[in-house]
Amino acid sequence: MRLPRLFRTTPFQLTLLFLALFAGAAAPFLGYSYFATAGEVARRADADISREMGSLQAAYRLGGVNGLNQTLIERAAGERPFLYLLMKPDGTRISGSLETSPVEERTDNDSWASFSVTETDPDGAPVKRPARGLQRKLSGGELLFVGADVGESESFVASIVRALWGAAALVLVVGLAGGVLVSRNVSRSMQGLVDVVSAVRSGDLHARVKLRGTKDEYDEFAAGLNDMLDQLQRSMGGLRHAGDAIAHDLRTPLARLRARMEVALIDVEAGKGDPRRALETALDDADGVLRTFNAVLAIARLQSAGRAPDQQEFDPGELAADVSELYEPLCEDKGLEFKAEVTPGLPLRANREFIAQAVANLIDNACKYTPSGGAVMLRVRRRSSGEIEFSVTDTGPGVPDEDRARVVQRFVRLENSRSEPGAGLGLSLVSAVAEAHGGRLELSEGPGKVGEMGPGLRVALVLPSAPGA
Repeated sequence: MRLPRLFRTTPFQLTLLFLALFAGAAAPFLGYSYFATAGEVARRADADISREMGSLQAAYRLGGVNGLNQTLIERAAGERPFLYLLMKPDGTRISGSLETSPVEERTDNDSWASFSVTETDPDGAPVKRPARGLQRKLSGGELLFVGADVGESESFVASIVRALWGAAALVLVVGLAGGVLVSRNVSRSMQGLVDVVSAVRSGDLHARVKLRGTKDEYDEFAAGLNDMLDQLQRSMGGLRHAGDAIAHDLRTPLARLRARMEVALIDVEAGKGDPRRALETALDDADGVLRTFNAVLAIARLQSAGRAPDQQEFDPGELAADVSELYEPLCEDKGLEFKAEVTPGLPLRANREFIAQAVANLIDNACKYTPSGGAVMLRVRRRSSGEIEFSVTDTGPGVPDEDRARVVQRFVRLENSRSEPGAGLGLSLVSAVAEAHGGRLELSEGPGKVGEMGPGLRVALVLPSAPGA
């Protein structure tokens, strides 16, 4: 028969395991407690009997058999908790509170014996009680037996053992009740997780796990799951937005490509026009489409990998110098002043190709949106926090504060940039590179507005320095 779900939960099974371990550990403790207590009671009883035996032997040495007999009669009539028996060398009873000796064999050595005595309870019913005694041969050959009733002591030991077993049983019961309670609470919490997972599997990306506010492992796991779902929702939204943006941004170049090819075909059929020029233009348009898809692919690869592959340690100043050599002529052709301030010898561990592409994108954007007569500045430095910073500052129109968080998203292009070529993927790729290296992308205002120029834009790619640097 299948057990109820509550008893099949991991917390309840762990509770049973801990209870089993407790029982296994408590059993030796209970056994030790029993034998230690029982042994201590037996040792005390034996010590009392031995002292009484020594006292009677002293009376025997002083008064002989008659003096000992008189002492036994007096003590037996008193309230001493001992049992006495004085016998002749042949075992014949002389006096005492016992009729016969519990020791069957008579030897010259001391003999201990455990026996029982019969008493009557208040109702007149006979009751057997455990007793223990010592038989010793006196110097004149007589035999003396001294015993003691140990029933109360053994009852005390038994009551202690019962109390220990009762405590153990109570612990087991309370443990099982606690296990059931904990299992129910955990099951309710886990059911919330299961419901959210089921809802997400059914397509509801808005489902979230409710935090209990206890800041325990469950809350940490739930918060992590919610963050993962937020990221998944953003990714899915980004994919949907990317599809719409691709359709929107590629519709014009594809339509232009088809129109030019169609016009070229018509002109060729009519024997006029320049088919070579038409094909070259179509190839340029096709290259633009391919660049867009390659940029999207690069971003997707970085985001799916989570961490940039093939990282190595290199000097970011040398990389910045190489990129500057490529873009300085481009800036001069556009009438822009280009400068580079590079701190050499900085330690950076990263994927050199991705970092080079990111820095190139930043400079390319700055050159593209800065009007003629402006300036572009590339800096590479170490921050006070130890991080390595690549920053590109221009004197272009800049990006308003409210758009800076949005402009790094894929295919997002502001209205003042629609006239420039591009697909809105440059900063998205830089942001993906930063995240893949454990860094970040920061946008802030440039040098400010001067005349018709400005306020400009400062974009910083901030990366952690090489470990141990």
